Amino acid sequence: MEPGRIGSFGLRFYLTLSNRAGSLGRYLLRKRLKEGREDPDRFLERMGQPGMLRPEGPIIWFHAASVGESVSLLELFRRLGESRPDVTCLVTSGTVTSAELLEERMPKNCIHQFVPLDVLPWMRRFLEHWKPDLAVWTESEIWPGTLYEVHRRDIPMLLINARISEKTYRRWSGMKGMARSLLRRFDEILAQDRLAREQLISLGADPERISVSGTLKEGAAPLPGNEDVRRQISMDLVGRQIWLAASTHEGEEEVVLAAHVAVHRSFPKLALILVPRHPNRGDAVAELARSKGLRVAQRSRDEPIDGDVDVYLADTLGEMGIWYRIAPVSFVGGSLINIGGHNPFEPALLGSAVIHGPHVRNFVDAYEKLTDAGAAVEVTDEEELVSALADTLHPDRAAEMAAAAWETCSDGAEVTETVMAAITSRLDAGPE
Repeated sequence: MEPGRIGSFGLRFYLTLSNRAGSLGRYLLRKRLKEGREDPDRFLERMGQPGMLRPEGPIIWFHAASVGESVSLLELFRRLGESRPDVTCLVTSGTVTSAELLEERMPKNCIHQFVPLDVLPWMRRFLEHWKPDLAVWTESEIWPGTLYEVHRRDIPMLLINARISEKTYRRWSGMKGMARSLLRRFDEILAQDRLAREQLISLGADPERISVSGTLKEGAAPLPGNEDVRRQISMDLVGRQIWLAASTHEGEEEVVLAAHVAVHRSFPKLALILVPRHPNRGDAVAELARSKGLRVAQRSRDEPIDGDVDVYLADTLGEMGIWYRIAPVSFVGGSLINIGGHNPFEPALLGSAVIHGPHVRNFVDAYEKLTDAGAAVEVTDEEELVSALADTLHPDRAAEMAAAAWETCSDGAEVTETVMAAITSRLDAGPE
């Protein structure tokens, strides 16, 4: 689409509002600041005011909405630093948690800024300062004003790791003219799977510019984990059989805990490490476990693990790499209820067999690949979870599944290479 062309009435109306949304944007930011959802020291970045000087040389701007998207890009950043040391990766995100993770883990060729709200004057200020040579969006966060303004400046744009949630797909389906106008501005789209490609095409993406690459989460480096903590927890649980329930949501812990009680009858030394997706639910989950007669040690309260503990409640952030390294069997949450599932490659890369529910829309190809390899098992309810646990907790079975998972994940490096090639070729080509 020609730069500067609006292309739909819906987009024209949105841009008019976005151009005048400064007061509303400031109100929303003040509200988020009071709620602790913004960094008070970097508050102005959300209004497009830069937090540092622009470095010399080419800049690739990557936008990753939150923690999961940010982590999926880390291996890509590392490889770009090796192959193109002249390039700086400007990484934006919108959450304090993702900013903290990126500052801790991103390589030296990267700088982080909070993304401005989708207020046109703020985004213009951001773009005028940073002057990116290429803009790369990840997954599905597309803000119309931002996308329009980048395209108007004739900056090449890619959408990588593309997927679209069921809720977002329904919303955009009611605004297909606007969706088409926005999606046609991308020079190239790399979809995570066939379903994402079909949905994006149905919303108006150019079929000639969209392909299936797989997910960067498949080719990502293993999650890091503090080795001292891993060693200590492993010593505390020595002699116990261990399984993990990871990234669970309300409605899943009830099933997980009931299954643990049932399987414990056959495996009397069984211990469960339970990691709720949202750590602020830790106290409620601990109370639920205790209501079932289970003895709980809560990590956020620094409670010790002793031989009587049934459930170690790891209600913390950023430590999943530790738990996947400890547990030979992992149930991956967000899948027994209609959340869409969470990334199965994280446990697979760290040698843990995977159990999951039926609702894995966000990673459908990934789960199919692991299931076909014999590395993952689907369950639909408590009874099936009990049966799957009783099977996979046997060391030989868990080891067989873990080996299959590792072999499947080793193929994921191709995804990163595909995305790397798309980025570097587009960067070298410049605007069309």
